[in-house]
Amino acid sequence: MVTLKPAAEAAVVVCRTCKYAADNREGPDGRTGGAHLAEALRQGRDRAGDDALAIEETDCLFACSRFCTVHLRAPGKVSYVLGGFEPTPAAADAILTFFRHYLDSDGGAVPFKLWPQGVKGRFITRQPPPGAVVER
Repeated sequence: MVTLKPAAEAAVVVCRTCKYAADNREGPDGRTGGAHLAEALRQGRDRAGDDALAIEETDCLFACSRFCTVHLRAPGKVSYVLGGFEPTPAAADAILTFFRHYLDSDGGAVPFKLWPQGVKGRFITRQPPPGAVVER
């Protein structure tokens, strides 16, 4: 059974069950890579003074071969699942930079020239919002 809880509509949703490394589910401190990435995202948000940016955690996003993964979403925009991130502050900063551009974008389409290097090549899926499809 899946139990859902209310969450922010616009959020970076982190897979909290992602592995820390290819051969270790948990880091030296006993926490998963997803937990480390979520912490790095919150710290990056706080350093930038972006209190309004929601960082949520969820169980498995089913992209285990591309750990660590995040889901970026906002109402009326396409959403994205990105993966292959190391659970580091540098990865968190790239995700947050892209997410800010995403929130400012039309429909979720961020011009490639605004993509930080750290997100390039990390997109797994793009999903249309409920009740819509993407049109050229």
